[in-house]
Amino acid sequence: MLEVAYVSAPQASLRDQVAAIYNRVGNVKNGERVEVLEHEKRFARVRTASGIEGWIEQRYLVDQKTFDGLQKLTQDNKDAPTQAPGILRNDTNLHITPGREAEHLFQLSSGAKVAILKRATAEKQPGAAVPNRPTGTKPGAKTQAGPVLEDWWLVRDSLGHVGWVLARMVDVDVPLEIAQYAEGQRFVAVFVLDEVPDSDKGVQKNVPQYLCILTDPHDGLPYDYDQVRVFSWNMRKHRYETAYREHGLNGVLPVRVTKEDFDKEGSLPVFILRVQDEAGAVSERKYKLNTPIVRRVLAPGEVVSHPAKKRRR
Repeated sequence: MLEVAYVSAPQASLRDQVAAIYNRVGNVKNGERVEVLEHEKRFARVRTASGIEGWIEQRYLVDQKTFDGLQKLTQDNKDAPTQAPGILRNDTNLHITPGREAEHLFQLSSGAKVAILKRATAEKQPGAAVPNRPTGTKPGAKTQAGPVLEDWWLVRDSLGHVGWVLARMVDVDVPLEIAQYAEGQRFVAVFVLDEVPDSDKGVQKNVPQYLCILTDPHDGLPYDYDQVRVFSWNMRKHRYETAYREHGLNGVLPVRVTKEDFDKEGSLPVFILRVQDEAGAVSERKYKLNTPIVRRVLAPGEVVSHPAKKRRR
């Protein structure tokens, strides 16, 4: 049985011979399946599904194992909830695991839109740019010993492909009207909880209210997020206000947003956070928004030991 490989470059040429001077006999595209007929140093002779045969650089090919791994990653996360929309800053590879040296198959173009699903960290490779220094750390100051970690996002592209990309290659697409309230923190996830009607200068419109998940603006943190804010819309002043704020969370993605019926209060937006304790156990916390009030929804027997901090602005 012939060896099978897949094209990992956006596009590559097939040549008639391995030589400085050659004729192009065809092209292959990203993700295309080919049969490998023979190997010679840095090249492989392949045959496409349409029967075209030619030589291609082996660095543009990945094996069946890599393809199957990415297919499984895609299948396992096909229903994973989107945490935030993202936009790629540069042409970026979708890796099978977090890490610059990890195998990849598909490549996304600069400006492509993706859905951010999960976060992970990986050790920075030698020669790679150093991640952002922790807040408050001065140049030349001593930092904690150990490997330097980089953040990675698991993303899903417009075609449904799933893979890991370096987090600093993705801009979280936060609505401008709430991005201004970052206060130096990094947006990790953003959700529309609901919409409320507003009439400004005789114009009627529906305005979204947001749940925002944030953290300090540097890589390698031991948690996915540690801050939560809810922005409600003040219909009298026609502006956003902070309806809820909570700090000190050892948060774990994903965050889930849904709706739930609360008897006399009716159907309300609900968000569920996953929080890890010192022993590593992950539990869920449920909150409801009855504009403009956010309250914790306790499970039977649950007690809040540290009341959340709230602030209106």
